[in-house]
Amino acid sequence: MPLPSPPPLLPVVAGVLLTLSGCTWVHMAPGASAVRVVTGTPANCEKRGEVEVSVKDNIAFYDRNPLRVREELETLARNEAPGLGADTVQPLDAPDDGSQRYAAWQCGGQAAVAAPASAADSTTGPARTFPLSG
Repeated sequence: MPLPSPPPLLPVVAGVLLTLSGCTWVHMAPGASAVRVVTGTPANCEKRGEVEVSVKDNIAFYDRNPLRVREELETLARNEAPGLGADTVQPLDAPDDGSQRYAAWQCGGQAAVAAPASAADSTTGPARTFPLSG
């Protein structure tokens, strides 16, 4: 009795790669969920240092989803912040080949980003803002 032939290798490899591309490989560490991410330099904060984080942005010949890579880099930066005594991180540049640099800041629960003087001094219009309590 002849043995059954193995399944073609290409569909199996493609299936594994597609499955892995949807996975989140980086998980939030304890304490990292309290770390804020800001896009601009925060006001009234003390800079605690910089971190460079990296993840795989491709697997063999398959490029991973850039949004997923960016999310994982942000999670890694947030994971590093408590070790530096920081509660806020700010990306310093765009992701490049699965790596990104972040500044780590201690803001004491107030991660206010410095606004341009014209926007900060503007009191016209019906909109009002209120601080959120932590």
